[in-house]
Amino acid sequence: MRWSRPSARETLRAADSDVAGLGATRAIAFVAPALLLIGVFLVFPALWTLYIGITNYQLTGPAAAQPRVVGLDNFVSALNDALFLNSVGLTALFVFGSAVIGQNVLGFVLAWLLRRVRPSLRRTVEAFVLLAWILPGPVVAYLWFAVLSRDGGTFGLLLNDPATAWLVEYPMVSLIVFNIWRGTAFSMLLYTSALAAVPPTQLETARLVGASGWQTVRDVVFPHIRGHVLTNTLLISLWTANDFTPFLLTAGGPNHRSEVLPVLIYRQALESGQLGYASAMSLLLLVGNLVIALVYLRLLRRRA
Repeated sequence: MRWSRPSARETLRAADSDVAGLGATRAIAFVAPALLLIGVFLVFPALWTLYIGITNYQLTGPAAAQPRVVGLDNFVSALNDALFLNSVGLTALFVFGSAVIGQNVLGFVLAWLLRRVRPSLRRTVEAFVLLAWILPGPVVAYLWFAVLSRDGGTFGLLLNDPATAWLVEYPMVSLIVFNIWRGTAFSMLLYTSALAAVPPTQLETARLVGASGWQTVRDVVFPHIRGHVLTNTLLISLWTANDFTPFLLTAGGPNHRSEVLPVLIYRQALESGQLGYASAMSLLLLVGNLVIALVYLRLLRRRA
């Protein structure tokens, strides 16, 4: 039997179908560990939460041993629950005030101001901002609890008003300021990288024609970093909407005035034992996150 050399067309077809040259079996074996981890830690928990959300599953009692499928009752109850609607409003306020506005604006301002300062000063400021971001949540929450405490809190002493209980009288304002302080580092780093891509010649031209700082940002800088702004806003919005750290400061109080959705879900699941009801709330939160993500992705696609 004579060996025949493959034609050029067959060679190109084989290269197109298997660029790495692994073959189907080796390629599947190569990605199998990653697919297994995704299945175990993402797909299975999501499906399990979906199942629990349509049952009356509870932490204790008869429903814990033999849960009963209740369909969409949990979702209907959540949408008619005053506590859930209150948490949705507080979560929207928390995300908009601390992420969309606070972290976005402060992160950009820091990145913009640090462009032309001495390298030593820039590294010092960046180190302090990053320190707030990398510290564990319980540690940061304890520090802020000490700062805002009515009993000898640092903030009250600085304002000569030690009797004000900031976490009780202004819980959402305290949480918004806390989250801005803690999460601005990511926005600052992203905008620092984005500003490096703005052509210096355009900035110099704007300066020569007498453009103000705001005009330069609006007409020269923003068109170049619009995609970075949308990406940053998407990420910090999703992180903030799912942040559980507010529980460490206010536990949702007083009188549910700072009970954002992650806190409400935790209290319904572990304090009240209503695991099925809490899972339904989690799925509604997931749907909200998906809607926000789709809106941002549509804006990014329109920009492209």
